[in-house]
Amino acid sequence: MAETREKRDGAGLTALGGRAGRAVGLTWRAGPYAASINLVITILQGLVPAGIASLTALLIAGIQHGSSDPDPMTLVAGIAVGGIVLATLPYLSNYTDARVRRQLTLVVQDKLFAAVNRFGGMMRFENPAFLDRLRLAQQAAMTAPDQVTGSLFQIVQSGLSVISFLGVLIVISPLMAAITVVAAIPVLIVQIVISKARVDMMWKISPRNRRQLFYQMLLLDLAAVKEVRLFGLGGFLLERLRTETKAINIAEEKVERKSLFFQTPLGALSAVIAGAGLFWMIRGAVRGEFNLGEVSMFVAAVAGVQGALTGIVTSISQAHNSLLMFGHFVEVSDMESDLPVAADPKPVGTLSKGIELSDVWFRYTDDGPWILKGVDLSIPSGQSLALVGLNGAGKSTMVKLLCRLYDPVKGSITWDGVDIRELDVAELRTRISAVFQDYMSYDLTAAENIGVGDLAHIEDRERILEAAHKADAHDKVSELARGYDTMLSRIFFQGEDNEDPEQGVSLSGGQWQRIALARALMRANRDLLILDEPSSGLDAAAEQAVHDRLREYRTGATSVLISHRLGAVRHADRIVVLSEGRIIESGGHDELIDVGGEYARLFKIQAANYTGDYAEDSAG
Repeated sequence: MAETREKRDGAGLTALGGRAGRAVGLTWRAGPYAASINLVITILQGLVPAGIASLTALLIAGIQHGSSDPDPMTLVAGIAVGGIVLATLPYLSNYTDARVRRQLTLVVQDKLFAAVNRFGGMMRFENPAFLDRLRLAQQAAMTAPDQVTGSLFQIVQSGLSVISFLGVLIVISPLMAAITVVAAIPVLIVQIVISKARVDMMWKISPRNRRQLFYQMLLLDLAAVKEVRLFGLGGFLLERLRTETKAINIAEEKVERKSLFFQTPLGALSAVIAGAGLFWMIRGAVRGEFNLGEVSMFVAAVAGVQGALTGIVTSISQAHNSLLMFGHFVEVSDMESDLPVAADPKPVGTLSKGIELSDVWFRYTDDGPWILKGVDLSIPSGQSLALVGLNGAGKSTMVKLLCRLYDPVKGSITWDGVDIRELDVAELRTRISAVFQDYMSYDLTAAENIGVGDLAHIEDRERILEAAHKADAHDKVSELARGYDTMLSRIFFQGEDNEDPEQGVSLSGGQWQRIALARALMRANRDLLILDEPSSGLDAAAEQAVHDRLREYRTGATSVLISHRLGAVRHADRIVVLSEGRIIESGGHDELIDVGGEYARLFKIQAANYTGDYAEDSAG
């Protein structure tokens, strides 16, 4: 358990030191000149206060004794210059900080999302623990590098203040100097313990944060509005949201109580030490042991040392907390692809023979149920294959494997005899086009929504029009206010713009499905076309029109079609029936009907919805 936690937090000094170096490196890379100016400002802010205090002590002592050496006006001028410097430095620091922060946002955003884009498959995105870490990584990316660098600069500033004030304090009272420093040690330890507890708490409540966000989205999401209103789910969801929020608040309150319990007495101890020192100093001044300048210097030194030590402790605690959070960013940004990468990937040639699945077994987790069980399947080049089966039979999982979004747990998938794990995955995917069951609706123009199917031709309007025609989407898009340049979203517009149909439109589910199909058809002449429920949102007439076009388009092409509507797959060269992860039937439509097995049973059930024959047969 402890080992797991240590691995999760990476809280060892070596790990924290490495993270600190990376955080500072990212900040320096984002704004080297602004960061350099900040360092100079930090040094000045650390040294100038002690200088002002020393000049003030000399001035008071000189006035007390009527001395003009050093010259009082020179001391006043020095104090004034120091005051001006301290008064103006924060504004310059705020400006350079903001500049570095803006640049840093770009650097860490690029680094994090470039790492996420490196993940070749889907496995991590369907893992709740990884999603928790990714959320914390995003949170840390926006704040941690800047906070770590700021804390380190603050430590430098406070350290210089401690050294300069402590030098004065040691001259006056070595014992008082030692007591002041020692009193800060428990504060530092407590701050580190609390920051560790805070990060642990954030990790533990991550699932609750996810659920909290989920309920918030349901209450606000346009897609959920109809059901939430119709079924009266608002109060139910709000209560769930309250429950999660209260649990999060309780966890946070527990850490804050712990902080209050330990920090309050330690703060009181610092005040007692300062008060005792002041009492001792004033008593000595009354006895004539110290002059007023030394008293003022002592007061300034004690306050300066305590303030600087508190600053160091706070900065170390903040840096520790930020570094623990930054660990999530480091871990995610250092992750390699979740799919094994061949040492010497083989080129992906044009599919000439076909695709073979040999004894393919698959499950999503090591302890989860098997989704595919020993599947053997051949997809000859140039032929159409239909996958049929009830929900959960493994059809969509097989599509993910063909696209190499996952690898089989056992068995292999070959492309013209070469295991696809030996091929370059990005190049393999350029040979495939697909319409997924859960297709995307992008907040882009109609042309862009189609064009992203083949980025190399996203500006090729002729190709976009051709794809739209094939998907039977052209007529609808042409009717839009701005045609293919119409924004298929209302999300980016506000106020009166939101009422202007030319600023954006919302499409129906069936219309979006045509757009998704056109997007897939942008990849003309690809080796494999996968259609996973490409017409589920269409009415009967539109579905028939789309499938007529698709049959024409698929002629001579290698394709895989999944549909619960068996009338849409009857013209496939081969139909494969899956049940509980296994192939139980395979053949052409007429052949499978003659066999009278599962396919024939499902086909008759669907046909009965139109003819009523099945019901009559059952009654007889």
